[in-house]
Amino acid sequence: MTKPDRLYELLPVVHRQRDAEQGYPLQGLLRVIAEQVDVVEDDIRQLYENWFIETCQDWVVPYIGDLVGYQLVREAGEPGDVATPSGLSRNKILVPRRDVANTIRDRRRRGTLSILESLSRDVAGWPARAVEFFRRLAVTQSINHRHPNRGRTADLRNGDALDRLGTAFDELAHTLDVRRTVSPHAQGRFNIPSLGMFVWRLRAYPVTRTPAYCFEEQASNCFLFSVLGNDSPLYTRPSATPDHPPGELDLPIPIGRRALERSLADYYGDGRSFEIFLVDVRENAPPPKSIPAEQIEAADLTDWRYHPHPKKVAAVDPVLGRIMFAPGQPRGEQDVRQDVWVSYAYGFSADIGGGEYDRPLAQPAGARLYRVGERGTFATIKDALERWRTEPDPPLHAVIEITDSNIYVEQINIVLRKGQSLQLRAAARTRPVIRLLDWHTARPDSLSVRGEAGSGGWFTLDGVMVTGRGVQIEGDVSGVTIRHSTLVPGWGLHCDCEPKRPSEPSLQLINAPRCLAIEHSIVGAIQVVRNEAETDPLVIRISDSIVDATHPDGVALGAPEGSYAYATATIARTTVFGQIQTHALALGENSLFTGPIRVARRQQGCVRFSYVVPGSRTPRRYECQPDLVEAAVAERLARGEITVAEREAWLAAERARVEPRFNSTRYGTPTYGQLARRCAAEIVRGADDESEMGAFHDLYQPQRAANLRARLDEYTPAGMNGGIIYAS
Repeated sequence: MTKPDRLYELLPVVHRQRDAEQGYPLQGLLRVIAEQVDVVEDDIRQLYENWFIETCQDWVVPYIGDLVGYQLVREAGEPGDVATPSGLSRNKILVPRRDVANTIRDRRRRGTLSILESLSRDVAGWPARAVEFFRRLAVTQSINHRHPNRGRTADLRNGDALDRLGTAFDELAHTLDVRRTVSPHAQGRFNIPSLGMFVWRLRAYPVTRTPAYCFEEQASNCFLFSVLGNDSPLYTRPSATPDHPPGELDLPIPIGRRALERSLADYYGDGRSFEIFLVDVRENAPPPKSIPAEQIEAADLTDWRYHPHPKKVAAVDPVLGRIMFAPGQPRGEQDVRQDVWVSYAYGFSADIGGGEYDRPLAQPAGARLYRVGERGTFATIKDALERWRTEPDPPLHAVIEITDSNIYVEQINIVLRKGQSLQLRAAARTRPVIRLLDWHTARPDSLSVRGEAGSGGWFTLDGVMVTGRGVQIEGDVSGVTIRHSTLVPGWGLHCDCEPKRPSEPSLQLINAPRCLAIEHSIVGAIQVVRNEAETDPLVIRISDSIVDATHPDGVALGAPEGSYAYATATIARTTVFGQIQTHALALGENSLFTGPIRVARRQQGCVRFSYVVPGSRTPRRYECQPDLVEAAVAERLARGEITVAEREAWLAAERARVEPRFNSTRYGTPTYGQLARRCAAEIVRGADDESEMGAFHDLYQPQRAANLRARLDEYTPAGMNGGIIYAS
């Protein structure tokens, strides 16, 4: 930052003395001039940086690309408005900076497999492995020129090779498949000109040094990696510099049992895919120590009947994310029971919900910070809240920041006084978990936020996962913001990811707040209890999130006893599993509503570029599904292409065709909320900017795929056809 008086200080001392005698009018003038000089200098500096692809602004990238002959892919869509944030983020996908930067270098390597794998990372941001399928054909080999590693028939004793069957690492021989890899109807693989680009869309998200879940329903020596108590497959944390061709350690793929048994040292340890720690709970105990790799073994713990080898400490099932110790273990010195902590990686699609990923942190100016956890001043959230309450000079704005990924089993009751705001957040790259238990029998045990009469406070939950109970807001609270957080749908999970309390809301609003904002989060059902005679409707804004009622017939947003929530909702780029019952829907945009919508005031608001279940009661709709396919059937009927008797059958078929299909609708699974491959194109490219509808809209996956497909056509060796194969 430049000095405001830098021009004034260049004046001779005599002029500054005279200016001081007159009350510094010249200094004030030169400060105004210095501000404009700074603007001009910044502009000149930015113009210089815009000459280079590494430092230029995002809007300059297409122009530099034009200079080197970079061709836009029209099938991916036209660039958006650079004056809007959504347009800028979309243009980053349509014109990738790395692809433009490497255009000339990549053209020199055209026709090689390594360039295709690099293109996938540069163009689509997906790690990939290119496979020439002719190398996997069953062929009769020449005795004079043998290929021992090609065309091998299946060895039923080689379980490792059988596990890889159909994957990018398949080693077995296959008969000829005449279908092409680029076929839009039925994709083929094994042919002489066929080349497959296996891409991984799921990412491996780390969880660092967090307590494991003791699965006491089975035995005290049984543990789960996931703190929620569900089976969660362990994922490989890929290396930053992958080899060519990339191996299993270079890609974000689930860890197999045989792969772990074959090369456990590559997956286990500090900085690798997972690690298990034993923690002595006594006072002044030594720091946690990692179990050595030679004392870990891979196992199938499907039925929890496996017993570790006498020389081993623990058995690990990476497919289910389970750990099993010998009966009565783990114990340390003097036969003292030890806690089990873990570090691991799980698979998911995007940066939503609580997780150890980079996210922006914001707080009010002058806010006082209270740090909790391993690197903080306070050991518990309750201690930090108590200090905040009892401060002699209580701050108007406070932030309680949790500095680790620990589990906090506490009763949390927050009271906001007049004008106060409180932010309960996770530090950067941490995922703390607040576990709420059944502390009382005579009252609820939710995470409670209450505003005193006339307080008008504001509460923010940022980067935190809440399980065991929900969050309850009541009293005089002006607003609540939930961002990058998870309120576990159904309060908790069983081993198979089924919710423990599917009918319970994760967020209960009792005559408060006036405004609710949910951003980049995963929440369960939202229940609004509000007096219509005394208050205005609650304003709810939900964006880039998943709202999950855990069942298609459940109410994702509503009021007790099946009545309408007295709220005006704005829902954008969101996937809703369940019904919506609300007073008004101001805007529904680029969203998937898998349950019926019931709106009391249809004259207010609109729904656009979304999927709405047939029979829903909504405000006016624009470019929604299945409305568009129903209109197409009506046009065919008007043109005489179908009869009146065939109309109902056509309507039913078209409605079923465009109904959203998901790889999983259960929270806790890696593919939760991800659209399936067989999902209709009207949904996959049905948003206003031709991206997909729903919570993962901002991934712009159709644009990434179109870009990659075009580059494959350009860089694939002559005579071959390359197709994209989604490995995840």
